[in-house]
Amino acid sequence: MLSLHHGKAAVNCQGTSRRTALKTGVLSCLGLSLSDLLRLQAHGAARQNNKSVILMWLDGGPSQLETYDPKPDAPAEYRGPFGTISTNVPGTQICETLPLHAKHADKMSLIRSLHHNNGDHFAAGHWMLTGRFGSTAANKEPMFPSVGSYVARVKGANQPGLPAFVGVPAAHAIYKYPGYQGPAYLGSGYGPFQVNMKQKYLSANYKAAIKPPEFLASIGEADQQRSGSRLGLLAELDNLRRDMDQTNAMASMDQFQQQAVDLVFSARARDAFDMEKEDPNLRDRYGRGPWGHYTLMARRLVEAGVSFVTVDMPHWDNHSKIEEGHGSKLVHVDRAVAALLEDLTARGMFDDVLLVVMGEFGRTPRLNKGQPGIPIPGRDHWGNAISAMVAGGGLRGGQVVGATNAKAEHPIERPLKPADLLATIYHVLGIDPTMLFKDYAGRPVPILSEGAPIAELL
Repeated sequence: MLSLHHGKAAVNCQGTSRRTALKTGVLSCLGLSLSDLLRLQAHGAARQNNKSVILMWLDGGPSQLETYDPKPDAPAEYRGPFGTISTNVPGTQICETLPLHAKHADKMSLIRSLHHNNGDHFAAGHWMLTGRFGSTAANKEPMFPSVGSYVARVKGANQPGLPAFVGVPAAHAIYKYPGYQGPAYLGSGYGPFQVNMKQKYLSANYKAAIKPPEFLASIGEADQQRSGSRLGLLAELDNLRRDMDQTNAMASMDQFQQQAVDLVFSARARDAFDMEKEDPNLRDRYGRGPWGHYTLMARRLVEAGVSFVTVDMPHWDNHSKIEEGHGSKLVHVDRAVAALLEDLTARGMFDDVLLVVMGEFGRTPRLNKGQPGIPIPGRDHWGNAISAMVAGGGLRGGQVVGATNAKAEHPIERPLKPADLLATIYHVLGIDPTMLFKDYAGRPVPILSEGAPIAELL
């Protein structure tokens, strides 16, 4: 990988933990300072493992009842329009909208007791993706870094020449790009690499041709020559006093420059993003629509060495037409999840890749009467009971964690917060969530202020 680092190392602001501090004496014997280790971790050279995460982000809030927590014995106005099916795990049922999930339930753990008790899209999205309450509809600006950005900051990519964090086609939350999937005070260099900002927010049934990433078409010999000239200019400009900069702006620019250069010169990166290199039969299994297409791209990316990929699966805010709205989308989620689990298993990657499926909240347990002009029942916002699914990454499968009451209104067993789920992700990746990073005011803030890895999954 062609690096763009110059001069002395800056004063350590990579983040520290109690565990890391204990290693300082040993590191000094090896000729490494604590800041050296942390800088290497941030660029992926001192990672503890090669594991990665694929997050399927169901923006808008999927219903717990129409997915992983059906209530077949509830009254009809709670139960909803769909039935339940048994899975290959005895005693575990899911909604009939997910028949392919049912065949792979032994690989999955269904988390039914997540909650944050907030029905605000912005607050909920921020909470699920950062592990903290912060942004709201009244103040939408991201307050804390996302899980993907912390992975990019601390762990880096699993292989050189690739970005650590990628959004396919583009990472967002509540139609903010990257919004609550962004880096906040870590600096913009740790945000997601957005694959296609000109063709994004694609519905499950999007019919137009999916365009390849524009940067693939622009890579050629002439571009490489021009990039070489730019690098020379960058080297000259780098004589600026970086140690005088206290805003992380220079570090962020370094990350962007490095990422652009890596993508231009790295054959590994070009191949990972080039879907035309994939087996057409496998593309059919995932589904040729955008959700299947980008789930398969996510597999290609983690296989190549990306540490965190978020797959955008939007449009779940079905206040009306829950049967049509959720039903038409879940077909594509079901197909993509099943194909991914089969693919990861066949390639020997299942224990190294963690799949997480979630949105910002659940839906109201009692069906409404639709919206003005669309008087067909739907469900409204509900942060009191949220379901998610995790699979792979070395975690235990074939189980249900937590439970809600008979109407899916709130947890009654093993209540869990978003921070518990994110702590589990950090655990899989070998990231210490007590590491400290300076916020906008220069105050040290840990990655998470609460939560613990979900013991049943470990």
